[in-house]
Amino acid sequence: MRSFIVTVFSIFFSIVSLAQKSPQYEFRAVWIATVDNIDWPSRKGLPVEKQKEEFIRLLDMHQRNGMNAVVMQIRPVADAFYPSRFEPWSEYLTGKQGQEPNPYYDPLQFMIEETHKRAMEFHAWMNPYRAVFNVNRSSISPNHVTKLFPQWFLTYGSTRYFDPGLPEVRDHVNKVVRDLVERYDLDAIHFDDYFYPYRIAGKEFPDAASFAKYGNGMAIGDWRRSNVDSIIIMLGKTIKSANPRVKFGISPFGVWRNKRTDPRGSDSKAGVTNYDDLYADILLWLQNGWIDYVVPQLYWETTHPYVGFYMLLDWWANNTFDRQLFIGQGIYRALEPKSLPWHKKNELPNQIKAIRENGIAQGSVYFSSATFSKNPNGWNDSLRNNYYKYPALVPPMHWIDSVPPLAPLFDKLKRDEFRIYYRGAEPIKGFAVYTLPRREDENINNATLVQVIVADKTIDINLDDIPTPDRERIFISSIDRNNNVSEWVNLK
Repeated sequence: MRSFIVTVFSIFFSIVSLAQKSPQYEFRAVWIATVDNIDWPSRKGLPVEKQKEEFIRLLDMHQRNGMNAVVMQIRPVADAFYPSRFEPWSEYLTGKQGQEPNPYYDPLQFMIEETHKRAMEFHAWMNPYRAVFNVNRSSISPNHVTKLFPQWFLTYGSTRYFDPGLPEVRDHVNKVVRDLVERYDLDAIHFDDYFYPYRIAGKEFPDAASFAKYGNGMAIGDWRRSNVDSIIIMLGKTIKSANPRVKFGISPFGVWRNKRTDPRGSDSKAGVTNYDDLYADILLWLQNGWIDYVVPQLYWETTHPYVGFYMLLDWWANNTFDRQLFIGQGIYRALEPKSLPWHKKNELPNQIKAIRENGIAQGSVYFSSATFSKNPNGWNDSLRNNYYKYPALVPPMHWIDSVPPLAPLFDKLKRDEFRIYYRGAEPIKGFAVYTLPRREDENINNATLVQVIVADKTIDINLDDIPTPDRERIFISSIDRNNNVSEWVNLK
């Protein structure tokens, strides 16, 4: 890579004292939903250049807010925001399912490249079983899987779903995921909470035929959970075989089970639970190491009497089984007229503080991107000027890779200009710049991470571009693709 002065793809943060020390490792992500054009693109059939402009504006906003990852929905309804052999182009992209972009481009490749330029991770968000968002108005192409294999699908309410009880369904989803992991530079595959669908009052999910064929004498609830377990196991193995570096994350509904039903459950009074209604036994997946991280959707306010944020945060923290825990936060609720607790300016800051003080939870994912454009309660400013003023690295996963990269080397070009070299065989995502007061012991835990620089081998930096108080020492480390950092070297 040709050397160049870092001006464009660096993340700069001014150095001021904070009452609460900013963590060097913290997952800070936002969901970007494409289904029904919730977040991006703003409408179906938007011209390609406008699509790109909108996505870049989103990334720039989230970068300014301190985010280090996006969770991007690329397969909302058995369709694709990329060229796929298995599923057609999404109607939410081009306006008509099966119609490719014109002029042609690969949106997924574009989004990954733009995200990585900003030192952010790209988590590919997929819906496992939803196939037609609305059977009355959705665009369905002749080569959509519901047309090719209608026997795989069931209609429940106004939505058409894959039948999770069919082995051929699991095989299809598995092929889609393998294709993605093998072809694209993804950081993670991410599934949301829609396994079996949320119940419709008075209606039973119509899977009696597949249950009669494959139930093998099991109770229907146990059978449905075993179907979901099977696809989680299958996908986990597929992801790791295709690319061991790629993570596998799940974002479940916020309550696994109520304590009144199961002593292992939370002290909640939720009308819906993962285990009993969505047939997703998240605890089993965590306990067996089938997934790498979990993001429970704790969209309730801190003062909720039945499903309070603090109580559920503690419960999930006590049930991670050494997998990573990030918390899904419902920032969108600040725009709901009746969500009065979310209209209070301290609701989100209190949640962030609680997550940091918890000791097990390692960050947040916010639903959803469009909300930030409206800056409810001035929270963009709170993130930029306080809670996310300093950058953070995504927490590394030791079971994937715990070996740090080689430390960087450097040549001094001028008084405050340096050429940084990385000479290791392992690919890196870039370099981390730290500042340390001169009176502090030379320990990375005493330092402040102030800048993340995207680079692969060599880059030039100017210390004048690093906003640091006088007499602060400056160190630099290599960062590998799993966010392990090398030993640091002293530049000043």
